[in-house]
Amino acid sequence: MSPNDGLLAELAPVAGALLERHLQASREWFPHELIPYSRGRDAVPGQAWTPDDADLAGAELTDAVRSALHVNLLTEDNLPYYVREIDVVFGRGEAWGAWAQRWTAEEGRHSMAIYGYLMTTRAIDPVALERARMVQVSTAQVPQPDDARDALVYLTLQELATRVSHRNTGKLIGDPVGYDLMSRVASDENLHHLFYRDVTAAAIELDPSGMVQAIERQVAGFAMPGIGIPDFDRHAALIARAGIYDFAVHHDQILVPVVLRQWRVAELTGLDDAGEAARDRLLRQIERIGRLGRRLAERRESELQAASL
Repeated sequence: MSPNDGLLAELAPVAGALLERHLQASREWFPHELIPYSRGRDAVPGQAWTPDDADLAGAELTDAVRSALHVNLLTEDNLPYYVREIDVVFGRGEAWGAWAQRWTAEEGRHSMAIYGYLMTTRAIDPVALERARMVQVSTAQVPQPDDARDALVYLTLQELATRVSHRNTGKLIGDPVGYDLMSRVASDENLHHLFYRDVTAAAIELDPSGMVQAIERQVAGFAMPGIGIPDFDRHAALIARAGIYDFAVHHDQILVPVVLRQWRVAELTGLDDAGEAARDRLLRQIERIGRLGRRLAERRESELQAASL
């Protein structure tokens, strides 16, 4: 028997109730209603793409926003391997299996919608996008938490981070249609986050010491999906410099609201020695991330001011 089995069985009623809440809160929407098909035109085989090809209602994308759109779509496109890992960790029990199937359907819709927008507007190079997709999906690289506790924590943080990234990207596109589409996707990601956040809160009540150790591990080693995307480090650096997703965002909009305010890790009682030690490391790590985020944000602001002189 897996060491996860007992915890997951205890959490199954919570997962079932949260799935029902999710279904009631979810809003039906259709990708085809958000894609500007009137801007589309036939591609010419072999013709190289240039930024001038884009039709974004007069907006001009920066390299950072193009990188964000590229990465955001490819992480959605890697859906088969996220499904595989969720299946391995959580199994196919009634509540967990039903949640995973619903999650899969919604994430697949995100991929269709963003891809349709990018192809009709020609916002990014479609050949580079397809080549990167083939590499990423063929290599099957995704985060692989070994334990259900770690997976719950990672998915909570990752789904919120994805919501923030999608929404911030939409704000910088400059095209109202693109903004609406990315906001719609971000709203779904928020509901996914709420499922994982609250089932993780229930897990903390059942196993506070084990969960605090999982939270510490995941905060210390957190990485956004996309590790298999070619040239991912360059894209991530551009995204960070634009403030779409950086250490300051991670600290202020992910770690503080979830770990400190929602899960109230600093106030938990009844931890064993390993849990207490993990909490001490965790709180120091969150503080370090905050300091680093502020320092990098100040440096970026100084560079922008210098460039404007």
